[in-house]
Amino acid sequence: MGASDDPRRVHFQSPEYLVDRLDAIAELFDKDRTDLLVEAIREYIEDTADSETFQELVATKYYDDKLGFETVKQLVGAESAQRLRLLKADLEDEPLDLAAPDDVDVYEGDVTTVETAADDDG
Repeated sequence: MGASDDPRRVHFQSPEYLVDRLDAIAELFDKDRTDLLVEAIREYIEDTADSETFQELVATKYYDDKLGFETVKQLVGAESAQRLRLLKADLEDEPLDLAAPDDVDVYEGDVTTVETAADDDG
């Protein structure tokens, strides 16, 4: 997605029992707490971004002009964002104001009728 891999310091508060469990897991796997948090966040983002509900929400908010294109790119990736951009452009286009043709008989006078199951019961 073009995002930088440079670390950024983030500060947040968490219930103490979660931090205690995280520290116990980190110790068990001989890992750093930060590494586990980053891994958990990455997995959550990937799982969320892959969900149909999330994709639909992003599309709806984008079509309603509540999300900008760059944000959509961050949320669903460049390829999906480009597809949404093209679909949005199609939706925003005015439909062609064409009258139905008067001089064309699409059935060429050969209309076929179909008997339905209700006709067979009688």
